[in-house]
Amino acid sequence: MNIRLALLAVCAVSASCAALADPIVVNDQVVVRQANFPTPDRGMTMSAVEKKFGQPADRHPTVGQPPITRWDYQGFSVFFERDRVIHSVATG
Repeated sequence: MNIRLALLAVCAVSASCAALADPIVVNDQVVVRQANFPTPDRGMTMSAVEKKFGQPADRHPTVGQPPITRWDYQGFSVFFERDRVIHSVATG
């Protein structure tokens, strides 16, 4: 699945979710799961995320235009447009 399409699907689902619900991908399907841990807020800078949550386990290369970057942490991934959080997604 194209990363832009996946990101669009995640954003569309999250727009209709409750404040404490996180979209996750299970068997190539986007589903909603209640969040029971903090994740970065939309609009946070990369440096603020790193200061609050520490070093990510993995930093993926920037792709596309506008530039989208993904950082993976234990239990969630953070998507950035340029240097700002656009979404956090539970992964486990």
